[in-house]
Amino acid sequence: MPAADPIITIERFNEAHIEGITVLYNDPAVARQVLQMPFQSTEVWRKRLAPENERVVQLVALHQGQVIGNVGLEQVSRIRRSHCANIGMGVAVAWQGKGVGSRLLAAVLDLADNWMNVQRVELSVYADNEAAIALYRKFGFDTEGLFREYAVRDGLLVDALSMARLRRLLKAS
Repeated sequence: MPAADPIITIERFNEAHIEGITVLYNDPAVARQVLQMPFQSTEVWRKRLAPENERVVQLVALHQGQVIGNVGLEQVSRIRRSHCANIGMGVAVAWQGKGVGSRLLAAVLDLADNWMNVQRVELSVYADNEAAIALYRKFGFDTEGLFREYAVRDGLLVDALSMARLRRLLKAS
């Protein structure tokens, strides 16, 4: 169980984190809340690490060297949508509700805002994932739509929300 005031560090995803990322997303409770397939090999994650593309940022949250969370941001490569990026994230079950998601989002949104000039950050989240939706709202994301029967989870088609954060709206408030 996490300590009352654990030291959590945020780093760029690298070769040293591949095993930890694999373990994180192979946890059935984490896999059911993200669009990753369970039982993925470390090779799948190694291939995701390989491309050198400055429009793709993958960060990990670490506690005592152990991967406890991950967030990825990918800036859209199409020229007319290059002001946009998509994010996805996962946090180990034992660390959910303890600020890890907030730390990861703050770090990746700082990169998007201050280094990549991203104006719009988009994501999709299962409509019943209230904790994640609350976290995204805390960071300025608004619901833009409902994707009905968006993905298979636990053998059923489930809905997801489309959410986005517009930088210009954050400045206005």
